[in-house]
Amino acid sequence: MRVLVTGAGGFIGTTLVRLLQEAGHVAGRPIQALAAADMQLGSAGAGLLALEGDLGSAEMLQRIADFAPQVCFHLAAVPGGAAEADPLLSRRVNLDATLDLFQVLAEAAKVRQERPPVVVYASTIAVYGSPLPDPVTPASPTRPPMTYGAHKLACEIMLAESTRRGLLDGRSLRLPGIVARPRVPSGLVSAFMSDLLHAVAAGEQFTCPVSAQATAWWMSARRCAQNLVHAAAMDVALDSQGQVGRAWPLPVLRLSIAEVVQALSRVYDVDGAQLVRYSPQPGIEAVFGRYPALDDSAARLLGMRDDGSPEALVRRALDPRYEEPQ
Repeated sequence: MRVLVTGAGGFIGTTLVRLLQEAGHVAGRPIQALAAADMQLGSAGAGLLALEGDLGSAEMLQRIADFAPQVCFHLAAVPGGAAEADPLLSRRVNLDATLDLFQVLAEAAKVRQERPPVVVYASTIAVYGSPLPDPVTPASPTRPPMTYGAHKLACEIMLAESTRRGLLDGRSLRLPGIVARPRVPSGLVSAFMSDLLHAVAAGEQFTCPVSAQATAWWMSARRCAQNLVHAAAMDVALDSQGQVGRAWPLPVLRLSIAEVVQALSRVYDVDGAQLVRYSPQPGIEAVFGRYPALDDSAARLLGMRDDGSPEALVRRALDPRYEEPQ
């Protein structure tokens, strides 16, 4: 099996590539060739085909066409805050380059007379809008108020359309806040969730821009990567109308900041209550501190999972050596 990961140099992408290398297969089918695409990749590592460059360039798209992946995990994107600040860049990367990629994947499979490639698309809960509907259910409308969510939703729709036409086998996953991102600028307002974990685990003072009672949806990068791989293999169910559902919010742990701080205190033997100072910013609290209940039952029925517990979340998010419970 030929597998491609775009955005492979990013936070989730590096975790996903490492997971694929460790497993060596997708759905029991051996990975014969693994390609990683991004603007910069650093050391590619043994057995990894590095595709460095602009995803929207003709040269990069030709290299992808030549590789002709049978499974593509499409993670490459301009993140939320950066997309809002530069909507033309967001259109070029998050919309135009993505749609060009979908076309290249479909045409490459047709040339080789192979089955439509599986495309696992990393979408976002930002498609629901802000404030989020309460609760979020499969019937909740998608009303993205910002450029990032609008472009992600447009690509969800076009991937589902390509699937309907038999060109691709698309699966869109709406990702929540994923932790713990490196402590470097990311363009994401939600990065404070990762910064909180890093600071408290290290016994450092942290000023939180939302209140202790603020609730959010949480998932570790490793669990996210595991769900992405599972999505490529899962048997997609038909809904009551006989149409294939093609977009799902990932199962999450809905936790308050206080609950996360308590879990960090237990796992890392620190006094989180003394380390964290709360200075709520109304704009951030309104968007990232009022997450409602989520009906993620459809994703769970398909076999996707959350992190299990607050303690497992912080361990899996912060410790790459954490052993998964058997």
